[in-house]
Amino acid sequence: MFRSKILQPDPVLQIGIEQYYYHEAELLDNHEYSRWFDLFATDTHYWMPSQANRLFRDRGTEASVEGEFGLFDDTKTTLGWRVKQLNSMTHWAENPRSRTRHLISNVRIKTILEDDEYEVWSNFICYRNRLQDEVDIWAGERQDLLCADAEQGWLIKKRKIILDQNVVLSKNLSVFF
Repeated sequence: MFRSKILQPDPVLQIGIEQYYYHEAELLDNHEYSRWFDLFATDTHYWMPSQANRLFRDRGTEASVEGEFGLFDDTKTTLGWRVKQLNSMTHWAENPRSRTRHLISNVRIKTILEDDEYEVWSNFICYRNRLQDEVDIWAGERQDLLCADAEQGWLIKKRKIILDQNVVLSKNLSVFF
């Protein structure tokens, strides 16, 4: 999806992007989905490809490609529908709401595309506790295209979420990553 290139980012830029991601995680954990939704650009693509286990000789074909089946494949409009549904209080999979904790680490600025666009990869763990005995832990990587907006600050223009597990054992995927 993105070019891979080692980059020595400006420490102020690095810390600013990390703080942005920590703020994003806080919004998700506090169920502030409308404010989280505002972090996305109007032309965003929020995508989680499906994963499959492959033999070593077939490496590189583990994940679906754009246009094939994905666990999430949202535009800003469809992402907004999901946010509205979660905020409606009638979403059966989130009533009562799950308790989540998003941990973001290993934030890497891969490439500076323009003065205001950056390819940024980060690792995540998302812990969810639902009802009395449902616990889910997802781990993976997010590959983002961030753009700086003079009025809104950072915006997520593209997010690809790569889960480390190939079979989702959770009863639902009603959380955001």
